[in-house]
Amino acid sequence: MCYVLLYPGQSMKTVRASELGTYLYCTRAWWYQRQGAEPANQAELLSGTELHRQHGRTVVAAGLLRTAASILLLIALMALAAFCTTLVLK
Repeated sequence: MCYVLLYPGQSMKTVRASELGTYLYCTRAWWYQRQGAEPANQAELLSGTELHRQHGRTVVAAGLLRTAASILLLIALMALAAFCTTLVLK
């Protein structure tokens, strides 16, 4: 969170990180948001939010699967090393 002086003579206003993203994407959208205007494309925004939520779940699942695969590979290598060791010691 940071504070910005928007116009001379006005007091400092708080600008949140999410607002910075809106500002960088579209200055006019940021200004409308600061004025309290509601977007007309609520259905599209909700659809995009759900799409991002699903993508987030997919990313988490992929990370968990990768971790599980690494653990299983390590177990398989340990089992192979134990098997080879028993063959050599016989």
